[in-house]
Amino acid sequence: MEEEKEKSEERVADISLKDLSKKLDEFARVRDWEKYHSPRNLLLAMVGEVGELSEIFQWRGEVDKGLPNWEESNREHLGDELSDVLLYLIRLSDICGIDLGDVTSKKLVKNAIKYPANVL
Repeated sequence: MEEEKEKSEERVADISLKDLSKKLDEFARVRDWEKYHSPRNLLLAMVGEVGELSEIFQWRGEVDKGLPNWEESNREHLGDELSDVLLYLIRLSDICGIDLGDVTSKKLVKNAIKYPANVL
């Protein structure tokens, strides 16, 4: 049973942007939400989620990598808000006709040129 759970968690961790996009499209379609998914509406919803994400860190000061002193419930809440932001970003990019994986890869190349290693 534990081995099945680990395999299930591993599969979820390896999900692609395209797979998430398909799931989001289906999620919106079966609920008849497509009519509400304009670029503006999705952007504003994402900004709201970024606000909720910001609230988690608002009064904590600096936080160590890995969040070693966080309770599991706080880590789960953070994961939920990060997921909300990501899902809205993916949906927004799809509605705008932008291949997020492609443009992100290209942006990494641009950043490497703009900010070369070993240059101070």
